[in-house]
Amino acid sequence: MQLIKSFFIAFSMYSKIPVPQFPWEEEDMKYVFCFFPWIGALIGGCIYFWNVLCDMYHIGILCRTAVDIAIPLFITGGIHLDGFMDTMDALHSYGSREKKLEILKDSHIGAFAVIMLVSYGALFLGAFSEIRGGALLKIVCGGFFLSRCLSGISVVSFPLAKEEGMLYQFADSSHKNIVKGSLYLQSAACVGWMLFCSVPAGMAVTAAALLLLAFYYYRSKKEFGGVTGDTSGYFSVLCEGCVVVTAAFVQMLL
Repeated sequence: MQLIKSFFIAFSMYSKIPVPQFPWEEEDMKYVFCFFPWIGALIGGCIYFWNVLCDMYHIGILCRTAVDIAIPLFITGGIHLDGFMDTMDALHSYGSREKKLEILKDSHIGAFAVIMLVSYGALFLGAFSEIRGGALLKIVCGGFFLSRCLSGISVVSFPLAKEEGMLYQFADSSHKNIVKGSLYLQSAACVGWMLFCSVPAGMAVTAAALLLLAFYYYRSKKEFGGVTGDTSGYFSVLCEGCVVVTAAFVQMLL
């Protein structure tokens, strides 16, 4: 029963998918992050299915790509982009650690959040338009799963910047050894799938995601003293973009 409740909590918190609602008890949160990657699997599956329809009905590249990048927003409600924008505002404030943490809590949108979101969106759109189906599309779809595996690992492994907030509550309530083991296994399975699709592309995408995770650890610890809910969203968005850009480069080289 706890696993089922953790599954529903994960989808209730990190997606807009309707799920049964019930009061959240601490015991129910132990395994939430075990199911966090499954939202990425749903996103990847929807994107792949959309591209199959595009091939069947000869839908143009602009419409195809626009819907590709809209699908994650429809499913998640933009919760990770919100963290990305808050983190960008904080990082570009060049203030003290305390000031940056205050900016993360501020609900207002700053200029740097908008500038970086537009820049990211342009790169993401351009890179995604280069993915022409086949093995690379499958790898890109798997990237939404892998980004959430790595994000979950960071939450239960990296230092936390604050001892408050929803992320701290989830992390503190998690059965860390089981969650880590589950996420490591899911990450390994995802990487194996990517390598099965294409060894060169799978290796390139995996290396890029792991390098980004190392950078995220360094940057979050230096700038904020650890990770927060907003920085986790920031990492998920960057990791998805990193996968798409890396796959686009591989597409051009092949």
